[in-house]
Amino acid sequence: MIRLSRSKSPRRTVAALCFSMPLMVSAQAGATPVHSATTERAGSISGTVSWWGWTPTDSAEATAEIAAFNKVYPNIKVKFKLITIANWVTALRPALVSGQGPDLFELQPGAYVTEFNSFARNMAPIAAQALGSDWRSKIAPSGISGFTYNGKLTALSVGSVYAGTLWVNVELFKEYHLSPPTTLAQWVKVCKAFKSHGVGCFVQGNETEGFLQDTLQSIANSVQPGLWTKASRGDAKWTSPGIVKTLTIWKRLFSDGIMESGSLGVQQYPDANNEFLTGKYAMIMMGTWYTANVTKNGMTSALQAAGVSNPKPFPILPIAFPNVGGHPSAMYGDADYGLAVYTKSKNTAAAETFAKWLATSSAGQQYVANQLEDLPSLKSVTPNYAAAGIVDPALQLGPVKKLAATVGNVTEPRESLLSSAMQNGSGGILSAAQGVATGSETPQAAAKALQAAAVASGVKFK
Repeated sequence: MIRLSRSKSPRRTVAALCFSMPLMVSAQAGATPVHSATTERAGSISGTVSWWGWTPTDSAEATAEIAAFNKVYPNIKVKFKLITIANWVTALRPALVSGQGPDLFELQPGAYVTEFNSFARNMAPIAAQALGSDWRSKIAPSGISGFTYNGKLTALSVGSVYAGTLWVNVELFKEYHLSPPTTLAQWVKVCKAFKSHGVGCFVQGNETEGFLQDTLQSIANSVQPGLWTKASRGDAKWTSPGIVKTLTIWKRLFSDGIMESGSLGVQQYPDANNEFLTGKYAMIMMGTWYTANVTKNGMTSALQAAGVSNPKPFPILPIAFPNVGGHPSAMYGDADYGLAVYTKSKNTAAAETFAKWLATSSAGQQYVANQLEDLPSLKSVTPNYAAAGIVDPALQLGPVKKLAATVGNVTEPRESLLSSAMQNGSGGILSAAQGVATGSETPQAAAKALQAAAVASGVKFK
C-alpha cells in the first residue's frame, strides 16, 4: 500500500482467542453467514491457508508475519503467493470463478471491491468477535467505508496508506547544493540542474494507471482543492476548467523536462522504484508506504531487491507535492489493502483466524505499524519508532513523525470512488493522461473523454 498498492505499500496479533462459549453475531441481511472460526475455539483451529496478494513485496516480510502468527497459532500453515498489481485481475478472477481461488485474497478500496465483492465472505461478524460490538469505533474509518459493498464488509483492513508526497534522495541534493522544490518553477529549475550533472531528476512509471492518477490528483488539489474528489463523486464535471488546467500542467511536466518522455513505457514497480533506489534519480512520487525505506532493514531489503550487491542504506525524506497550481496540494488516502476470505474456501476457520490476527489484534497491528509501510487499522496502535532502526534518526525522525501526524487530517479518498472502467477503460484516466502526455490529445479533448467515461461507468452528475 504498498500500492504497490499502487501501493503499497502496502503487519500485525491478537490476545488469545479462547471463549467459554462461542460469540454469536448475526450476519447482515443478504450477507454470507459466518461459521467455523466464529464458533470454534482458537486453539482447536488448524489447516493450511493459501494467501494471494500484491503486498508485502518482500518475501522476507511475509515470512516474518507468518512466523509471528504461528507463535500464537502453530497449527495453521499459511502459504503466501506474490502477484504483481499489473497481473492481479488476470490471475485472481479465473481462480475465483473456477472455484479454485485462494483461501485469502487481498482487496483494495474501489475497483477491486466492486469487481470481487461477490467472492468475499462478510467479515463484519469477525470484526465484532475480535473487537466487540463497538468495533466500528476502533478501526480507521477508511478501513470500513472502503471495504463495505451493499452493506457487506468484504475484507478486514490491515492498514491505510496516503499519497501526495515526493521522496527525495538527501545525499544527491546535498552533493549538488540543491533544495527540494516547492513550486513548479523551482521543480523545473532543479531538474535542469540535476540533468546538467548527468543525474536524473524525477522518475515515475506511467505505463499503468495507479501512480499516474496520484500525480493528477495532486496537481488537481493544487489547482482547485477538492475538485478531483468532487468530479469522482459527480459533484463537479470532468470538463471543469480546473480539470482542464490540471491536464495542462500534467503536459508541462513532460514539456518542461520534469517527467521523462520514456516514463510512458515504465512501471513504478519495479522499474522507477529501482532507478530511484540505485541513485539514478533524485526524486520519486510515493506515499506513506515508502516510509519503510527510512529504516536500515527496509532500505537494505529494498536495495537488495533492486539488484545492489553490497547495499548501504542512505537517507530519504518525504516532501510535500510542489505547489504547481496556486494552492498547497492536500494529501489523500484509503485503506491500503484488506484481507478477504473466499466464499468457497475449504479452510474458512483458519483463513478467518489469520485475517483477524493481522487486522484486529494488538500484536498483529503493532507488527504492521512497526514496518512503517501502513498506518495501522486499529486506532489504538502507533509505530514504535525507537525500535524501527531509522537510517539517520536526527535527519529523518522529525519529518516521518510529521508526515504520520499530517495524514490524520486527510479527508479525500484515493481509489475508492473510481471504477476500473473509469481508471483504465476507453477514455478513462490512463488513456486521457497518456494522450495528453504524447500530444495526441489536447487537455480539453481529454477532459471531455473523462466526462464521457464517467457517465458511461454510471456516475450521476448533479
